[in-house]
Amino acid sequence: MGTLGPHAVSTAPSPYRVVVTKGATVPESRIRRKKNFTPETRASEPVRFGSASWWAPLMVGFFVLGLLWIVVYYIAGADLPVMKTLGWWNIVVGFGFIGAGFAMSTRWT
Repeated sequence: MGTLGPHAVSTAPSPYRVVVTKGATVPESRIRRKKNFTPETRASEPVRFGSASWWAPLMVGFFVLGLLWIVVYYIAGADLPVMKTLGWWNIVVGFGFIGAGFAMSTRWT
């Protein structure tokens, strides 16, 4: 391996050609370090567990109302004017109340 002259070109096997100048010093770059990311802290709302206090009684009320609607229709449907007018749609109304109670139960915690 020979020495390189003052303005010699390196023959090193690299994709870049390096010009070497005798006595010339190149300052080193400063290391740039990123600061660790810290998201902004802000006051958050306290975490609530569970549903509102009126949720469960209303849900049970829908279940019971639907059941009572169907039972009353079977027992005295022909004697009550509203139920007599609705006919077999009373079953749909009763199951509608039960379905509303079931839909509320899926959101109850």
